[in-house]
Amino acid sequence: MSSQQLSPSVRRVAVVGGARIPFARSDGPYATASNQQMLTAALDGLVERYGLRGPGAVGEFVAGAVLKHARDFNLARETVLGSGLHPSTPAYDIQQACGTGLQAVIAAANKIALGQIDSAVAGGADTASDAPLGVNDSLRRILLEVRRATSPGARLKALAKVRPGHLVPDIPRNAEPRTGLSMGEHAAVTAHAQGIPRDAQDQLAATSHQRLAAAYERGFFQDLVVPFRGLARDQNLRPGSTVEKLAALKPVFGLGHPDPTMTAGNSTPLTDGAATVLLASEEWARERGLEPAAYLTAYETAAVDFVGGDVAGGEDGLLMAPAYAVPRMLERAGLGLDDFDLVEIHEAFASQVLATLAAWEKRGLGTVDRARLNVAGSSLATGHPFAATGARIVATLAKLLAERDAPARGLISVCAAGGQGVTAILERA
Repeated sequence: MSSQQLSPSVRRVAVVGGARIPFARSDGPYATASNQQMLTAALDGLVERYGLRGPGAVGEFVAGAVLKHARDFNLARETVLGSGLHPSTPAYDIQQACGTGLQAVIAAANKIALGQIDSAVAGGADTASDAPLGVNDSLRRILLEVRRATSPGARLKALAKVRPGHLVPDIPRNAEPRTGLSMGEHAAVTAHAQGIPRDAQDQLAATSHQRLAAAYERGFFQDLVVPFRGLARDQNLRPGSTVEKLAALKPVFGLGHPDPTMTAGNSTPLTDGAATVLLASEEWARERGLEPAAYLTAYETAAVDFVGGDVAGGEDGLLMAPAYAVPRMLERAGLGLDDFDLVEIHEAFASQVLATLAAWEKRGLGTVDRARLNVAGSSLATGHPFAATGARIVATLAKLLAERDAPARGLISVCAAGGQGVTAILERA
């Protein structure tokens, strides 16, 4: 073990770059890939790109996954041991639903800012294809009773309680434990409450695909995406997506509401993938001849009462926490929405993005010019492996800022299950 005293002042945290594998639809090319295999592939891409081999090359690795097998209890550390990073690199797991990737970045950045480490890799991975199947809870209780039995007769008596129905496994559900509603159904409640129109959702979705396709065509992702299992681009990408094509799809969420608006086309699909991002102090980057793409200058989290709050009114819907986090963060930073050249809002659903924009406007933050919003596409086009999205967005936004000749600033907003939100600011000096 080693220890360091804290630096006397807070240091700037640089975003050096990122690496991810192409995101794939569940039960597709990555159907047999584990979280660890995907995360290792993304991490190795970063290691090769930035020469991170050797003892002490990276101070720490922090990452997580939302859908985890019991074997993934030490996912980050096992990923290090199977990667190009030196085995002496410390690692730990983190999890905050869809905010996991960004929260991992924040956790690593805090240690760099305080001088505890000089560099770190943050990220996340998720597979909807290889989701864990749990033992039926009734069967689990019987098996525990068998284990506690002190005689053969007691064991047989416990085993006699097993019924055919107990052999049906518990399959993970995309539903909130306290409401029983899926994330899509929760988003539909907010969309209905706020009157988010269908055509606006379809327009946002089509734009996301078109912008992601354009970014690939101009080579933007050449140093951000590492080919994996036959994929070189995000599998969910539909370059020919149009409002007219999306308008033909039938609604799949909110069917209990009049005129439901949410379809498979304006919602993110279940996705497999992994992403990483390299963070460092300015000194660490300079010593290695690496030019920071941007700097992480502020971050904020928030949560809403999506069970007993103003849910029917659209204020406290499951995915509305960024509506509270961003105003607090901007007030603390002394900034307004007009001060941002680029805005990245995680597109869990098109309706959720539009509801967030409307909430910011209602709170007096102003409007976001759509020409500055998700300019290289976002989750509706790339897909959304839950824990990987935050790192994907950080690396993408940092590079977009680095492409600009003049100083620039970018805003990140990520909604998460459990009524939470994680937000951040990146700046290019």
